[in-house]
Amino acid sequence: MTRPKSAESPSIAVHRALAMLDLIAKSAGGLTNSDLSRKLKIPKSSTSYILRALESGGYLRREPEGKYRLGLALLSLASRAMDGLDVRDLALPVLQHLVDRSGLTAHLAVLDHGQAVYIAKVDAPGFIKMNTWPGRRMNLHSTSVGKALLAYLPEDEVARILEKGMKKWTPHTITVAAKLHADLEHTRRRGYATDEQESTVGIRCVAAPIFSAQGVTASIGVTGTVTQFHASEVHRFAEMVKDAARRVSIQLGWSPERTTAGISAR
Repeated sequence: MTRPKSAESPSIAVHRALAMLDLIAKSAGGLTNSDLSRKLKIPKSSTSYILRALESGGYLRREPEGKYRLGLALLSLASRAMDGLDVRDLALPVLQHLVDRSGLTAHLAVLDHGQAVYIAKVDAPGFIKMNTWPGRRMNLHSTSVGKALLAYLPEDEVARILEKGMKKWTPHTITVAAKLHADLEHTRRRGYATDEQESTVGIRCVAAPIFSAQGVTASIGVTGTVTQFHASEVHRFAEMVKDAARRVSIQLGWSPERTTAGISAR
């Protein structure tokens, strides 16, 4: 490809190429050379050169009518970028902020072989400490972080998990599948899950799902004793948790426009 004599420095060309990709990404129907030249106020010869370079690399594709759309090479780049994001690293500052706001212990959990596994924990200030640690495995049906994950799984996967049994940990544990399904539906509607002393007597928790572009990835929640965390405060703490989950989700490539209520994405 012959570079035009009037072409600017490589750095300017890179900035223009990124601006063009951004504009095309925001255009549902694609954009032509003329459209991009006019919107970015750059010569058609420059836009033509950059467009051809991006098209040859697979980052753009040209439709028969002359409009350019994003190419599959960008999808590959995005996928590699997402693989490099560690949800734990992204979530740790958010967990700390959540603890600072709530005064409660915060956890980050992921799904592994039908259980919720804590992968990060930030303790609340004070003398009361939760008997939890990164690596601890918890049942999905009796914990808020577990139900926040379970609520967004495919129905057949939920059924397989529940077939393994629903152990009764406390008098408050849900052990009937129909009741749990109703609880999970409530979780999806409001965007958060609760644990009302269902795993441990005297402990109350609330959690929300974290999404990536591929679906539910993790869950984040706060935990406290019933004296620290009164039933009347569930909604207040739930809003904090949902905000934390939303912040991590956005960093993972999740789009708020995909939801209709709270952080529900099923």
